[in-house]
Amino acid sequence: MLREVTLTRESDMGRVEARKAAAADGGRVHEPLRGARVALLEARMESELASLVRRHGGEPICVPAMREIERDCAEDVTRVYATLLGESVVVVLTTGVGLERLLKVAVAIGIGQELRSELARAVTVCRGPKPVAVLKRERMPSHVRAEAPYTTKELLAALDGVEVAGRDVVFVHDGGGNRDVVAALAGRGARVVEVQPYVWALPEDIGPLRELVDKIVRADIDAIAFTTQVQARHLFGVADSMGARDAMVRSLRDHIVVAAVGPTCARTLAQLGAPPHVVPEQTNMGAMIVTLATRFG
Repeated sequence: MLREVTLTRESDMGRVEARKAAAADGGRVHEPLRGARVALLEARMESELASLVRRHGGEPICVPAMREIERDCAEDVTRVYATLLGESVVVVLTTGVGLERLLKVAVAIGIGQELRSELARAVTVCRGPKPVAVLKRERMPSHVRAEAPYTTKELLAALDGVEVAGRDVVFVHDGGGNRDVVAALAGRGARVVEVQPYVWALPEDIGPLRELVDKIVRADIDAIAFTTQVQARHLFGVADSMGARDAMVRSLRDHIVVAAVGPTCARTLAQLGAPPHVVPEQTNMGAMIVTLATRFG
């Protein structure tokens, strides 16, 4: 069973990131977007990203491409707790929101403190700063951290320093799931126990996405910014349902500046036929908008 939910904690951390970017260099903007119409597909940070676009002289067009839905994962959490009772358990955290949901479900089924105690004994491996922040807030340690830009490549590199053969590994998925890391862990001899506390789905009303596809085909926008590969897959899926994929790809390649927040998103866009024109050196949303503004400036 799935239940839609507003997940605020990770959104709050995103707001901090966006505000820092907006305030960088004393608040001065050197490379304005010059009135460019920029489509934004981010649901969590819609207003913050829009504010950054406006600050750089652009016109944001906000069309969320996904929503987060909580999964009924009580049985999975119970299994995670049973696994954590063992010795030398490794826990791989790919998401701060997922960790929060895991702890919340544990409380709901009456094992909240017990799970926290066992989690604190485990070796924790974090893909990025968001699960680290949640662990810190909950006064639990983070032992191994992947390097920026926090993709599968960096997570696997971080796991190279952790002996997993013959050990239980709890893998906490984000909304998209990550079969590559799970397969790699199993290939290294780990006994992997998976839990996916939430999933990413299309918005209930895809009308705005369909309208965006039409705008892209007509080149009625100047740029589009992707912050996750799921956004790209959802947009292309809607275009497929409209029979407009080829026309959209041509417009994205020839008429519209495509921005990707980082290499994973960029790779997905390239696979879909629309390699990005803009990818920031630092994988974060603020840097993406600044780099996009530089392109127009």
